[in-house]
Amino acid sequence: MFGIEFTEAGLLNFFAPFAYQPFQVYTFVICFMFASSFGLPIPEELTLIAVGLVANMGQHPEIYPPPTPGAQPIGVGSLCLVAFFAVFLSDVLVYLIGKYFGAKIIKTKFFQKQVAGAGWDKVNSWFQRFGGWACGIFRFTPGIRFPGHLSCGLLGIPLWKFCLIDGLAALISVPTQVYLIATYGRIVLSYLKEVKMYILMAAGIALVVWLGRKIYLKNTAKSSL
Repeated sequence: MFGIEFTEAGLLNFFAPFAYQPFQVYTFVICFMFASSFGLPIPEELTLIAVGLVANMGQHPEIYPPPTPGAQPIGVGSLCLVAFFAVFLSDVLVYLIGKYFGAKIIKTKFFQKQVAGAGWDKVNSWFQRFGGWACGIFRFTPGIRFPGHLSCGLLGIPLWKFCLIDGLAALISVPTQVYLIATYGRIVLSYLKEVKMYILMAAGIALVVWLGRKIYLKNTAKSSL
């Protein structure tokens, strides 16, 4: 797609020539994040890693000299903001499509062929278990973000609730990841993977506790009748 190899190395090679062209990088980030949210095979995490590394290159002109004197590197703070809003707004757009057009979309041949199946079944099962909190789970689950966010609108999750949960999840993961990679480069990548693992473990434990409490309260209410 677009002649780009969507791997970490391929995306880094694509973005590297734009290390001192911030506007182009921001534009591509927005386009790639929207494409990823709609289920196209453009890995969001790898894109964020690549642009973070390119921003890190711009922070070291002694190693990666600018093409012309006075050329401006990518601003780390600006990149964090652009990446966050690109991710968050693309999620909201998919939600709104699900809210207003979801009933028609799920009947199309494209949806039945490309989306429906095991992924859609997983989305429905998570909604049955976690309710509106599933909005945050989808943000951390590549591969089913599009059907997940689409179903948030389709199933009537309030917009404010979706924005709150998904926005907090994006705020925790996106600008933090971009900032750390842009500041410290590759050295931080292994630590980020460990941190993500611990976050997922903590989230899993929290969900188990929440479900256990819910079941306990439900059984207690039944026994009191």
